[in-house]
Amino acid sequence: MTGREGSLPNSLVLGGARSGKSSFAEQLVEAQPGDCLYVATAQPWDAEMGERIGEHRLRRGERWQTFEEPLELVARLRGICRPDAVVLVDCLTLWVTNLMMAGRDPDVEGAQLVAALPELAGPVVLVSNEVGLGIVPMDKMSRDFRDYAGRLHQGIAAVVPSVTFMVSGLPMQVKPAVG
Repeated sequence: MTGREGSLPNSLVLGGARSGKSSFAEQLVEAQPGDCLYVATAQPWDAEMGERIGEHRLRRGERWQTFEEPLELVARLRGICRPDAVVLVDCLTLWVTNLMMAGRDPDVEGAQLVAALPELAGPVVLVSNEVGLGIVPMDKMSRDFRDYAGRLHQGIAAVVPSVTFMVSGLPMQVKPAVG
């Protein structure tokens, strides 16, 4: 789905750590009528990550219905997307990490996500960390992660009508069309 008349189109929100991307994406979704569905890809690998997940839950409030989905993102989206709801996926880079840790191919799974986005029954806002602006990582796994994330971002950006890059809490519209 590329967007309906007067509704939020499928969107990608990118930014660095603590750039405001999650809050911005949540505001986009909450400004729409209907249900707010949240697909969380994070896994609480340690206590600090568990605290971050808890902070996100509290910030969202009761309007949101949360689905925890660390691996089967495409299947989950096909199962929950509908015209009377907006889905927020936070975040794709954690999903890529989960796929790598599970021994799955992020390029294959990413291509499946890119192919599914235009066919979903309702709008989706995808949040991800832009990881390609820094130095080249020293180890192979980190370089692979950066490359997987970069290819995924390019694929999604090609099929969604709206791409926003967050800098210091400020949205920079990279590809127009925020509803």
